[in-house]
Amino acid sequence: MTAIVSGYFPAQPRADRQAFLLFTALVWLGVLSGFGTDSFRHLRKFGLDYPWIVHVHAVAFVGYLVLFTVQMALIRKGRPDIHRKLGVAGAALAVVMLVLGPAAAIVVHGIRYAATGDTPEFLAVQLTDMLAFAGLTGAGLLLRRTSSAHKRLMLMGLIYISDAGFGRFLNGFAAAPLGDGLAGTAVAVYLGSDLLMLGLGAFDLLTRGRLHPAYIAGLAWVLLLQASALSLLPNAAWKALTLHMIGH
Repeated sequence: MTAIVSGYFPAQPRADRQAFLLFTALVWLGVLSGFGTDSFRHLRKFGLDYPWIVHVHAVAFVGYLVLFTVQMALIRKGRPDIHRKLGVAGAALAVVMLVLGPAAAIVVHGIRYAATGDTPEFLAVQLTDMLAFAGLTGAGLLLRRTSSAHKRLMLMGLIYISDAGFGRFLNGFAAAPLGDGLAGTAVAVYLGSDLLMLGLGAFDLLTRGRLHPAYIAGLAWVLLLQASALSLLPNAAWKALTLHMIGH
């Protein structure tokens, strides 16, 4: 933790405000294009037949995205006092999402397996998403007194938790020519969120000439979990474990 906050990292408030606004807008774009189009197709074909926990999880996720946007706006308006107070609500909502995310995934996979026989090994991605979000957001909250580290880790957590939105729409165009192998799967799942995270690093290199230690640690955490998820997807023992997790 000391290594993450040590060293001088030049402050550039004006550039940061514009960049973080852009990254947040791109997260909204990924979420709305992915979940919006996917939900529209599902509702048109099946109606409101999602399990109740999916609706609750969707409300919590959108609430967190809205709250993150409000928090960013408060800093832009020079109201860190309100930002800090709302941070408590943000931390509580993050914990709720860490419970709802895996629970909703397990319920949906159980229903899908019963209906189609599709096995739930994709839980590797969904559960490591939660671990990545927990690590990035938890570290960001712990480092809330170090603004440069706090805002980068919180943004990375938001970007990572939004990868399902990118995966439902934008990633598919790039992944289609690659087929169903490892490369195609990695692109289909992670491309949009990874590009945003790499964009954050590129921004720091352009404006400071260096990467923030918190960003480096966060990116290493992300890449470790992505590699772990991709290695589990074809693993027979993992598939058997996930079937046990959904009660089969």
